[in-house]
Amino acid sequence: MSQIKRWFGVLWILAGLALAILLFRIAIHEMTSKPQIDTQIQWIVFLIVFLPIIAGLVIFGYYAMKGEYDHI
Repeated sequence: MSQIKRWFGVLWILAGLALAILLFRIAIHEMTSKPQIDTQIQWIVFLIVFLPIIAGLVIFGYYAMKGEYDHI
Protein backbone atom coordinates (compact mmCIF):
# COMPACT_ATOMS: atom_id res chain seq x y z
CA MET A 1 0.00 0.00 0.00
CA SER A 2 2.85 2.42 0.71
CA GLN A 3 4.18 1.93 -2.83
CA ILE A 4 0.79 2.94 -4.21
CA LYS A 5 0.88 6.09 -2.08
CA ARG A 6 4.34 6.92 -3.42
CA TRP A 7 3.25 6.42 -7.03
CA PHE A 8 0.23 8.60 -6.41
CA GLY A 9 2.62 11.22 -5.04
CA VAL A 10 4.36 11.31 -8.41
CA LEU A 11 0.95 11.50 -10.06
CA TRP A 12 -0.06 14.49 -7.88
CA ILE A 13 3.17 16.31 -8.69
CA LEU A 14 2.72 15.76 -12.42
CA ALA A 15 -0.95 16.76 -12.22
CA GLY A 16 -0.04 19.97 -10.39
CA LEU A 17 2.59 20.90 -12.94
CA ALA A 18 0.25 20.12 -15.83
CA LEU A 19 -2.52 22.21 -14.26
CA ALA A 20 -0.15 25.15 -13.73
CA ILE A 21 1.00 25.04 -17.35
CA LEU A 22 -2.58 24.73 -18.58
CA LEU A 23 -3.74 27.60 -16.38
CA PHE A 24 -0.99 29.91 -17.65
CA ARG A 25 -1.59 28.95 -21.28
CA ILE A 26 -5.32 29.64 -21.02
CA ALA A 27 -4.73 32.90 -19.15
CA ILE A 28 -2.24 34.17 -21.72
CA HIS A 29 -4.50 33.14 -24.58
CA GLU A 30 -7.55 34.83 -23.08
CA MET A 31 -5.69 38.01 -22.16
CA THR A 32 -4.18 38.38 -25.63
CA SER A 33 -7.40 37.58 -27.49
CA LYS A 34 -9.45 40.07 -25.42
CA PRO A 35 -7.07 42.84 -24.26
CA GLN A 36 -9.63 44.63 -22.10
CA ILE A 37 -8.80 45.47 -18.51
CA ASP A 38 -11.76 43.39 -17.23
CA THR A 39 -10.35 40.23 -18.76
CA GLN A 40 -6.89 40.90 -17.42
CA ILE A 41 -8.15 41.52 -13.89
CA GLN A 42 -10.28 38.37 -14.02
CA TRP A 43 -7.37 36.14 -15.06
CA ILE A 44 -4.98 37.73 -12.58
CA VAL A 45 -7.47 36.93 -9.82
CA PHE A 46 -7.80 33.37 -11.14
CA LEU A 47 -4.01 32.98 -11.06
CA ILE A 48 -3.76 34.41 -7.54
CA VAL A 49 -6.45 32.02 -6.29
CA PHE A 50 -5.47 28.83 -8.08
CA LEU A 51 -1.66 28.93 -7.92
CA PRO A 52 -1.54 28.33 -4.13
CA ILE A 53 -3.98 25.45 -4.58
CA ILE A 54 -1.75 23.95 -7.25
CA ALA A 55 1.32 24.51 -5.07
CA GLY A 56 -0.41 22.66 -2.23
CA LEU A 57 -1.13 19.77 -4.60
CA VAL A 58 2.52 19.58 -5.58
CA ILE A 59 3.67 19.75 -1.95
CA PHE A 60 1.19 17.02 -0.99
CA GLY A 61 2.55 14.88 -3.81
CA TYR A 62 6.12 15.52 -2.72
CA TYR A 63 5.42 14.36 0.82
CA ALA A 64 3.52 11.35 -0.46
CA MET A 65 6.43 10.47 -2.72
CA LYS A 66 8.91 10.77 0.15
CA GLY A 67 6.85 8.37 2.29
CA GLU A 68 5.53 10.75 4.92
CA TYR A 69 2.09 9.13 4.75
CA ASP A 70 3.23 5.50 5.04
CA HIS A 71 2.11 5.20 8.67
CA ILE A 72 -1.50 6.14 7.83
